[in-house]
Amino acid sequence: MPPLRRPQVADRAKFTSRAAVLAVVICAIALSLAYPVREYIAQRRQVDQLEAQHQMLITQLRQLEQEQGRLNDPAYIQQLARNKLHMCLRGDTCYVVIGNHPKHSGGRTDAASLTPWYERVWQSVEQANRGSSR
Repeated sequence: MPPLRRPQVADRAKFTSRAAVLAVVICAIALSLAYPVREYIAQRRQVDQLEAQHQMLITQLRQLEQEQGRLNDPAYIQQLARNKLHMCLRGDTCYVVIGNHPKHSGGRTDAASLTPWYERVWQSVEQANRGSSR
């Protein structure tokens, strides 16, 4: 077996110049890949956000379709008219309970919330009419 020889000065210079070239090449590759990788990550994040938004919109669409189905039911429309609009159908006996209003948060009742919506609309029309006649 031949004896191991120690690297000469010229061999060391070649080794370091090769290492320097290799380092430059690796840096160039890393720099050329940095921007596309960053864009890829940003686009993946945007795709994930859009998928989450899509799922939320699908859920909202299903809820609206269910609401539309309920609004196509005449019995549900009558119930809404009775509860929200305080309507009384022919043949029904309707009662208005005075002085027994439920308490709101804080233990006090708001006069505007106790009056039906149509009375508040009419009051606003009368108030606007008074304001325009001056």
